[in-house]
This record gives sequence, structure tokens and C-alpha cells, in this order.
Amino acid sequence: MKKSTIIIGLLTLTSSLYSDAFSDFKQQQNTAHTKEAKNFKQYKATEASAFKKYQADINSAYSGYKKEVARYWQDPKMSTKKEWISYSKDQKTRTSVDFEGETITIETLAKNAKEAALKLQVSLAKVVTQSVSQAEKGDALIQKIAKIDAKNGAISSKQADHDPLLASTVFAKKPTKQVVEKYVTKRVNKQSITSSRSKINNVKVYKVSVKLPRNSMQKRSKLYLAEVKKNAKRWELPMPLIFAIMHTESNFNPMAKSHVPAYGLMQLVPWSGAQDSYNFVYKKKLKPSATYLYNAKNNMELGSAYLHLQYYKYMKKIKNPTSRLYCTIAAYNTGAGNVAYAWLGNYNIYKAAAEINKMSSQEVYDHLIAHLKYDEARHYLKKVNAKMDQYHKLYGDV
Repeated sequence: MKKSTIIIGLLTLTSSLYSDAFSDFKQQQNTAHTKEAKNFKQYKATEASAFKKYQADINSAYSGYKKEVARYWQDPKMSTKKEWISYSKDQKTRTSVDFEGETITIETLAKNAKEAALKLQVSLAKVVTQSVSQAEKGDALIQKIAKIDAKNGAISSKQADHDPLLASTVFAKKPTKQVVEKYVTKRVNKQSITSSRSKINNVKVYKVSVKLPRNSMQKRSKLYLAEVKKNAKRWELPMPLIFAIMHTESNFNPMAKSHVPAYGLMQLVPWSGAQDSYNFVYKKKLKPSATYLYNAKNNMELGSAYLHLQYYKYMKKIKNPTSRLYCTIAAYNTGAGNVAYAWLGNYNIYKAAAEINKMSSQEVYDHLIAHLKYDEARHYLKKVNAKMDQYHKLYGDV
């Protein structure tokens, strides 16, 4: 046999063996990829199912508590993003702080005006002096939610939030007992108390409403200035953006809660945005609890980190910084996928970036306002954009 024929045969055999090996390798890779994709799909399905159950448990706690207080109240109000509502232990006194309307309203069930006045005075003194952590501990519904979170393995905050709920808004400095007494007696008296029928015989609903001081919103924002400044620097974000998100989401109500459920100043959802941010910040796949998110420092840290993820990761292919900012704001409310949907009719934000890059920043803004899938997201972008100007004038960018 000729030497050339042997070489050709060897080359053919080697090529065949290489081809078979490559084919096996490719098949293994495809199998591994398929298995990985299947595992991820199962993980997402498990997470979705767990979140659905969590929502059901939370809703059950809310509806159960609402039925309890309905024994005494014709309108058993519950907390929202903009209004914190707390009932006394016996559920016969209700305190409402409307952070958007900047009003404290206290109602109590009593047999006579004298009894009512005392209860209203005590409740007003309490709400204008307590800290966020004290407000949490005194809120029976929050404690019920904390038990659900613990059952689901959510982490709680290691440090209590000692920031005042309202004191820094109401008083120029930490108030003495005498200052609080003077404040309360001036606002709770025969002239300020009104009464109406209750659903219980021989008992009336007595009510007093107290307006918060002028510039209350600005005073509350100032309480968080140092923390916002720190997070803006850490996560490379404009400070007015963080303030505008907080103002729009909660009106600086640290006890804010929405139906999603989302919690705290920047309205974070434990099983989605808050979990993603916690994983990004601490490299641990843990779910923050409601009480963790009611802590203002925790909330601002994770909320700012979530904005960082939106701007620097999900929107990274958008070249114009202002266009990217507009898309980030919209995504904070409705998700990056829904931002992409405004251009492509599908949820691929990386492909949508190519279309976004063809537009000026003003055209991007106008397109989002016209084509975002949900009206809420359109209004959200308008509000945050306007409030960014407001906080830029108030605090600057750094």
C-alpha cells in the first residue's frame, strides 16, 4: 500500500473520530442546555406558584382583619400606599395618617364626649411621637403579615427603624412632654371634635382631624436626605430620581402598602423586585419580609439598587442617557418587558433598544407616553419626571 493512501486513510479515520466526538460533545451540550432550561422553567413555575400562595395568604389576613374591625366600624378602612391606618388593640379607636392629603384623622367609639376627648388626645399624642418601629409593633395587621413572612422564610430586619413617623414633620425639634401636651390640647377640644352614629347601640363615633404643618412633604423628604445622597452615590444614580420615585410611590410614607403587595417608601414587592435587589446587593437569594421593607434604610437601599439594575443592566443597550432614564422610570413601575412591548409588541428589551436608539430622548418620552401598555405606567412616568425637576431645584444632584 502506498504511503499516501495510508495517510489519506488515517486522515479520514481521524476526521471521522473527530466528527463523532464533536457530535457527542454537541449532543451533551444541547442536553445540558435543555436540562438547564427545563430546570429554570420549573424554578420559575415554582416561584410563581409560591408567590400566588403568598398573595392568597396576605389577602386572607387582610380580609380576616377587615372582618374583625367591621364588628365596630361601618367602613373598616385599611392601609394604602398614601394612607396609613392603624386600629387600637381593642379595635375601637382608629388612627389614619393621610400622607398625600397631609392630615391626621382619629376616630373613637365612646359613650360620651368626655370619654372620647381623652381617647382622642392619647391617640394623637401617640401618633405624633412614635417611631416607625413602634408604629409597626402597635399595628396588629402588620404583625399578622410578619407571621406569614416568617412561615415563608422571609428575612426580617436586624435593626429597628427608630426614625420618627411624624415628629420631625410636626415639631421643629424633639418635643418635650409639655410641648406634646400643648400641641394635643390645642387640637383636641369641644370645638374640633365631631360625632356621628355608630353601628353599636348607645355608642357614638367621635372624630378629630388635624392638618400637618405647611411644607410637610418637604420636611419628610429632608428626613431621608442623607440616606438618599448615600445611595445615589453608591448606585450611580441622580439623587432627584430617588426622591421622585419615593414621592410618587408613597408620599414618603414609610408604612405604605399596596395590593400587589408592595411595601415601604419605594414600594418593593418581596418576591420580585426586592428579592432581585437583595440578591444583587448581598449575593443571597433571600426574600425580604414586609417588616424588613418598612425599615426606611433597607427600603431605600434595595429600591435604589433596583433602579441601578434597570438602568445599568436591563436598559444598558440604550445609548442616550436621558432616553435610558425615561425607560428606567417606566420599567420601575411596569417592568422592562412592558417597556419593550411599547416598541415591538413583545417583551425583549435588548431588541427594543435598537429601535429606541433611532429616536431622540424627547421622541422616546413621547413614544412611552403614547404606547406604554398601561395607563398607570404612562401617568407614573409623567409624575416622576415632573417631580425630578422639583427635587433637583430643592436638593441639586449631589
